[in-house]
Amino acid sequence: MTIEEIQNEIIDEFSMFEDWEERYQYMIDLGKDLPLIDDQYKTDNNIIKGCQSKVWVHAEMNDNKVDFTADSDAIITKGIIAILIRVFSNQHPKDIIEANTDFIDKIGLKEHLSPTRANGLVSMVKQLKMYAIAYQTQLN
Repeated sequence: MTIEEIQNEIIDEFSMFEDWEERYQYMIDLGKDLPLIDDQYKTDNNIIKGCQSKVWVHAEMNDNKVDFTADSDAIITKGIIAILIRVFSNQHPKDIIEANTDFIDKIGLKEHLSPTRANGLVSMVKQLKMYAIAYQTQLN
């Protein structure tokens, strides 16, 4: 699936819920299914700066596609990174770099997060794109 197809799938999933209580619960459930980062990558180098909670992200390139794993010490944050990894993992670096992230606004995520969590969300997107830029540079 393309990044855009995955984003549209997420928008559809979130639109099924009546209120934000249900959406938060869904995010928590998504966090439970997150492809977990190996403990050896839970280092300060892999912590996303700008997040109130601890969020570790590791990236590897396989067959010219970036695979992400992550973990967080907070359940909502874990759900947020799970959504982002679902969108960006197993995609070509160029596609990740060029990806639009409007889906975040379309599901209403930013407006329902505290300011510090919203900043953390921006930092997560930025970090995933930075990994993609690094891998794209290797491909060039």
